[in-house]
Amino acid sequence: MQVERLLNDVLLITPEVFQDHRGHFFESYREDVFTEYCERKIEFVQDNQSLSNKGILRGLHFQNPPYAQGKLVRVVKGAVIDVAVDIRKNSKNYGKHIAVELSENNFQMLYIPHGFAHGFVTLEDQTIFTYKCTDYYKPESEGGIAWDSKSLNINWGFSEPVLSQKDLNNIDFDNFKSPF
Repeated sequence: MQVERLLNDVLLITPEVFQDHRGHFFESYREDVFTEYCERKIEFVQDNQSLSNKGILRGLHFQNPPYAQGKLVRVVKGAVIDVAVDIRKNSKNYGKHIAVELSENNFQMLYIPHGFAHGFVTLEDQTIFTYKCTDYYKPESEGGIAWDSKSLNINWGFSEPVLSQKDLNNIDFDNFKSPF
C-alpha cells in the first residue's frame, strides 16, 4: 500500500492489487494500517453508496460540527474527479483544494478528514461511488459551497455538469463563513 499526503491531512491511498486470470483482489480497508497512516484511530460508523451517470456533480458538501464527517471514498465502477477543499480557518491551506481521479482501474482511495468540503463529478455512466463516514448523516448539520466558486478555481472538466437543486443553491466561497 502506498499513501501520499495531500494538503497535509488528506490521504491518497493506493492499495496493492493482486490480479490474475480470475480477476483481482485488494484490501479496501484495514483498520491497523489506516490507523498507522492517520496517526490516530479513526472510527467509521456509516457507509454510503451513490450511482450516477456521466457529468453528475455532487458537492461541495460538509457537515457542521459537532457532526462533522471524515470520509474514506473510492470508486467501485466508473471514474470521478474527486475534490477536497480545506475549510479550516486556521489552516495554512485554507481555501486550497486537491483534485484527483479515482477509478475502478486505479483502485485509489481518498481519506478526507472533517474540516474539508468534498465533491466529485462522474466521468462515466453508471459510476458507483462509496463513502465510509466517521459520523452519521444529520440533514440539519449539512453545509455546501458552490462548485463553481471563482476564487477556488477548481477544474472539474465540465462547464455545465448536472447538479441537484440543493447544490445549485450552495453559497459562493467568497461569502462563506467556515464553522471549522
